[in-house]
Amino acid sequence: MSTTPTPAVQPAAPTHELEDELRAFGARVVAGVDEVGRGAWAGPLLVCAAVSGGGDPPAGLTDSKRLTPRRRRELADRLRPWVADHAFGWSPPEEIDEVGMTEALHRASRRALDALAPRPDAVILDGRHDFIGRPWRVRTQVKGDLTCVSVAAAAILAKVHRDAFMAELAADHPGYGFERAAGYPSPVHRATLAESGPTPHHRMSWAYLDDLPRWKHLRKVRPGPGGQISLL
Repeated sequence: MSTTPTPAVQPAAPTHELEDELRAFGARVVAGVDEVGRGAWAGPLLVCAAVSGGGDPPAGLTDSKRLTPRRRRELADRLRPWVADHAFGWSPPEEIDEVGMTEALHRASRRALDALAPRPDAVILDGRHDFIGRPWRVRTQVKGDLTCVSVAAAAILAKVHRDAFMAELAADHPGYGFERAAGYPSPVHRATLAESGPTPHHRMSWAYLDDLPRWKHLRKVRPGPGGQISLL
């Protein structure tokens, strides 16, 4: 007996529900915040803060990780004129080495939020943990980039912007695959790193250097609590 295949269940598109909830409690301007580059071995951490525009967002808006690079770029082109405002905050590798990832997230997020005009009354932050803190009124949202329009927009804009930046770095540092893996530990990145060593854009306090006999002496040790997130 033949059966008809069950269609794949498509995830619901992000909505304005959470933004509307915060506005009902007095927030006039609500910004969504997401980051990219937290787990990379090279390149900056980038945070985007985005204020959603009026009406429906561009069709196809969803979690940026569910999209191909080409589709992300196409959506970013449509998101830029749709959002009411958006801004980026950076934390370069040397700052990450100096202060650790949690503080780098804090600083980059505030840089992005401070660049918005007008200043948001509330912030929706993707994930479980509030690394922004007071005086910002922060609402954390697990899977916010899948359910909330402003966070989804911030995630795509952040990913596309950082990927373009890393592709530019690839011209000066060929062989590491920055143009494809954006500083994350791809096989090509690992092989070139073992042979040629880190570039000025690598995070030099991270544990990957301990596994590179020729280069582990370059690792920077940052004393004090709140060290890097373990990735290996």
